[in-house]
Amino acid sequence: MSRITAPQGFLNPKKRLTLTWVLFLLPALLVYLTFMAGPLFDSLRLSLYTGEGYNPKTFVGFQNYINLFTNPLWREKFINAFTNTCVFFAIHMLVQNTLGLLFANLLSSDFKGRNFFRTIIFAPATLSVLVVGFLWTLILNPQWGAVNKIFMALDMKQFALPWLGRENLALPAISLTSVWQWVGMPTVMFLAGLMGISDELLEAARIDGASEWNIFWRIKFPLLKPVIGVVAILTFVDNFNAFDVIYAMAGAKGEPAYSTDLLATLFYRTGIAGEHPVGIPDMGMGAAIATLTFAILMTGVLSWLYFSRKQATE
Repeated sequence: MSRITAPQGFLNPKKRLTLTWVLFLLPALLVYLTFMAGPLFDSLRLSLYTGEGYNPKTFVGFQNYINLFTNPLWREKFINAFTNTCVFFAIHMLVQNTLGLLFANLLSSDFKGRNFFRTIIFAPATLSVLVVGFLWTLILNPQWGAVNKIFMALDMKQFALPWLGRENLALPAISLTSVWQWVGMPTVMFLAGLMGISDELLEAARIDGASEWNIFWRIKFPLLKPVIGVVAILTFVDNFNAFDVIYAMAGAKGEPAYSTDLLATLFYRTGIAGEHPVGIPDMGMGAAIATLTFAILMTGVLSWLYFSRKQATE
């Protein structure tokens, strides 16, 4: 009886490894194309059309983008939302990440109750953003909120303010609420970076007479630069996509008087909910806003990748 043999090359180890990689990557690739790349390219397509509803039919080319920068009504809204988003990001970058670095440095020390404080700092991040927004809306209530009650009890009535009712206070107040919730995330990342620093290196610096302040700035901080870069870019991406905390505390219009309006809430009102009083969504203009937001994010991320790789090769 003749023996059946496999086709030549069928059991080649290199080809089999390649086939295995393809089979494992194919499901993830299909999911990415379906739920990420597909909607992205469809959004780019929609930004070239105009019309009422969620499926605009009239092709206008780049007119939606031109309107965003030349039409006074759209230009004012877009610049206001972009400026507010930059302020929102800056507060997180300066306050949240600075506190995260401080907390991580403190928690990296060996002291009693360290695990308890780690839990307390990270606990708010496990809560729903809508729950946190509703909770802090109550706390900041000008009539019976806890913050103003404390100021009144301390005879500091000048600080008992309508935190969410003034244009110059609403955005910082909401930003700090978001900082309170998410400060645990950079803390964990910085703490992981600090735990990766050799104890022998730190001990040698202490033996040489270096203070804890000098140890932090001359040893810990330089070694944490890669982690700081990752935290910074994650903060940038998260905050330029921020929507839920503004929606929970100030509504879709970014009250008061659009002072808390971000790019995401502008997109929501324009492309999905529709602006008052007409209330008809303009998905073409909304897609243009989303595309510009994506372009801003891509510019920031690619710039960070370029400079981080350039720094690594030097």
